[in-house]
Amino acid sequence: MPTIIKYILIFFVSMVPIIELRGAVPIGIAWGLNEYVTLAICIVGNMVPVPFIYLFARKILEWGSKLKHGSGLFKWILQKGEKAGKKLTANSKKSGAFIALMLFVGIPLPGTGAWTGTLAASMLDFNPKKTSIAVMCGVLMAGTIMFVISLLAKVGITSIFDLFH
Repeated sequence: MPTIIKYILIFFVSMVPIIELRGAVPIGIAWGLNEYVTLAICIVGNMVPVPFIYLFARKILEWGSKLKHGSGLFKWILQKGEKAGKKLTANSKKSGAFIALMLFVGIPLPGTGAWTGTLAASMLDFNPKKTSIAVMCGVLMAGTIMFVISLLAKVGITSIFDLFH
């Protein structure tokens, strides 16, 4: 497969909910693509949907949850966003909404990426500009973590014990 196609694929994988750059960075590095270009493409790809999620996702989900058929998925996603919003609210009392959102997005665990963080922020009516900046900081943090883990795995370090042998 041509290199340009691989870069295009990781760009689009970075846009996919749940997978996002947490999956795209390791894929790009495993394919032997330039690590820094891979990271940059994945960050951009992960951030492209953010304004659309903030502006439209809540409205679409609320509309879809009222449909006669297929409303279950929309309701499930709304519940996930509300749950994430409650988690953000609880964390924001400790560290402030900006930091809480940034950490929520930045810790690379399933369901805590830019999609969920932005959806939660829109449901809580967070400021759009601050939301975008917090999500960007979180994406940079998650990207850096996945970048380091992927590079360590590439050179054969798969556990902390490998560092001492």
